[in-house]
Amino acid sequence: MAGLEIRELESFLVLAQELHFGRAGERLYVSQSRVSQLLRALETRIGARLVDRTSRRVCLTPAGERFLADLAPAYETLRTAVEVARAETRGVDGRLCLGFQGTADAPLMAAITAFQDRHPGCVTEIAEIPFSDPFGAVRRGEVDAAIVLLPVAEPDLALGPVFSRQRQTVALSVRHPFAARASLTADEVATVPLVTASAPAPAYWRDVHAPSAAPGPSVTTLQEGLTLVAAGRGGMLLCRPTAEYHGRRDVVFVPVEGLPDSVLGVVWHRDGETERVRAFARAVSGVAA
Repeated sequence: MAGLEIRELESFLVLAQELHFGRAGERLYVSQSRVSQLLRALETRIGARLVDRTSRRVCLTPAGERFLADLAPAYETLRTAVEVARAETRGVDGRLCLGFQGTADAPLMAAITAFQDRHPGCVTEIAEIPFSDPFGAVRRGEVDAAIVLLPVAEPDLALGPVFSRQRQTVALSVRHPFAARASLTADEVATVPLVTASAPAPAYWRDVHAPSAAPGPSVTTLQEGLTLVAAGRGGMLLCRPTAEYHGRRDVVFVPVEGLPDSVLGVVWHRDGETERVRAFARAVSGVAA
């Protein structure tokens, strides 16, 4: 396979169809002598004569017939792969608007970088999604896809790659009795009034992110929640990267044992799936693998 020239293969395939060097040259936009040169190079590479030529006719040798039977479907597969890649690339060019909930952390930025490197013709824009409305921007068409906290149980939304599985921490005021603890159990956290997202976040989603027997205040944004935490109004569950990003002196972040990890997923509207969205999902899958 070393040094294999695709032009040699194309010349042989066209010649096998035309059985005429002149017509083959016309189809390939080269001279008749160039077709002969390419054929000789291919025969030398293979080590067998593929075509018999006399003054009256051109025909394939038995070796040529066997080679044609193997080559034709393989070449068609290769040609189709190239055409599909071209079509996908053209379909990806343009603008992709991505929403994110919480923090645009390293895994998300790595996925965006991988996508941009692979598709330089597509401009990527990012927009923050309110804590209390994880799915609204996708439904309203404000973003093409969004990276949100799971779970997602919306029938009109498609869930793509799942990534950034992180341990949970609980944000507490430095004055809270649990603030000095090295870690807390899920049962202990359940005794703390937990800040939750306000509507329109669905109830099942709110219950996962504020599993407390003593409900706390509801908020629209993450910053509102942390402000209430600092004021001693309750605790707030956050993944470790988000906790580290939003560190502040009046709030501590205590690891929690026994709760499911925080997980992000890529979602988009089922009616709005495009090649750009699929390409970004592939980029996320590549980074998360």
